[in-house]
Amino acid sequence: QLRLVESGGGLVQAGGSLRLSCVASGRFFTSYAIGWFRQAPGKEREFVAAVSRGGGSTHYADSVKDRFTISRDNTKTAVYLEMNSLKPEDTAVYYCGKHGTISESARHYDAWGQGTQVTVSS
Repeated sequence: QLRLVESGGGLVQAGGSLRLSCVASGRFFTSYAIGWFRQAPGKEREFVAAVSRGGGSTHYADSVKDRFTISRDNTKTAVYLEMNSLKPEDTAVYYCGKHGTISESARHYDAWGQGTQVTVSS
């Protein structure tokens, strides 16, 4: 069974950058697409970005397109989310999850980690 652990969050000023990591332990990492989602207080978990099993396909929410980049390194069983030009509205807890294919629906993913807090100050 695959277990995912997020890290890399922190406090950053608007316009700054952060790199989140999602590291997997267990088997069959390459059998799954990995998605990043975020959840702000009082809001539903929302899709941010996802990468296919081989890393050749990616998909982004419109709100982060051209600012965030998702990538994966299957040799390290890791997925990364490079976040640039951060805005206060990016503030949330960021989670990664696995699914058989890229999807924007959080219901399709499982193996969520504990999340990592990203706070962007204005």
